[in-house]
Amino acid sequence: MKRVLVAAALFGAMTASASAVELPPEIAKRGSIKVALVPNYPPMEFRDPATNTLSGFDIDLGEALGRKLGVKIEWTETSFAEFMPSISTGRVDAILSGFTDYASRHEIASFVDYLRSGPKFFVQQSRASEFKEMAALCGKKVGASRRTMFPTEIDKWSQKNCAGNPIQFVGTDGSADARTQLRQGRIDAAVQGNETLPYVMDLEPGTYAPVGDPFATQFTGIALPVKEKALQQAVADALDALIADGTYKTLLAKWKLTDNAVEKATINAGQ
Repeated sequence: MKRVLVAAALFGAMTASASAVELPPEIAKRGSIKVALVPNYPPMEFRDPATNTLSGFDIDLGEALGRKLGVKIEWTETSFAEFMPSISTGRVDAILSGFTDYASRHEIASFVDYLRSGPKFFVQQSRASEFKEMAALCGKKVGASRRTMFPTEIDKWSQKNCAGNPIQFVGTDGSADARTQLRQGRIDAAVQGNETLPYVMDLEPGTYAPVGDPFATQFTGIALPVKEKALQQAVADALDALIADGTYKTLLAKWKLTDNAVEKATINAGQ
């Protein structure tokens, strides 16, 4: 798998729209891109409790990409388990939902990476004094979503840093479940992506305390059908245009994701 940097190529053509890139005929004729999401991962995507409307960084980014491409974004709510089947069967054209770019997914989807992320340990604020450094997590019960690569990354960190006193991993049904178990005292610590943890801490002030720095690096990407090279290029060019005109930076600041920025769109493609 090769990570191919996509050049912005906007120096003397700032007026040229990313829609100049040829979209797949079906999408061009339809005038829309069908995008799958699960709106339960704030601040990436969620339903505003006051209005029940879709909100979050991914929603704003998707709409901005649609404007650059000259098409409408048709948001399609589904389940996490249906993400890859939806791409492989053509029910949707893309996934934009805090979806991590893993090599294991490249047989079905190629990714246009747009955010840098990383798993981070956190504990209850009331126990923060027990966990002044990450080494204090050795031998403790640590929970994280079993649907992510967090279990693998936790195990790697534990093997490297905990010697004969490994972390006791507890699989949870998503990040919200991990936080619930943490508050209930069923686990000692939890792991969540550093792109979402600050938002959660703002929502529940005084509840959680981070421990150390992110212990791995991951990329969040827009998943697209592996054979749709034209669509991949069009989305990457549109993202580069948003980076160049400042829209991307503005959205990062709005959702407090500045530390997760990437400098260029990146296509990470399968064979």
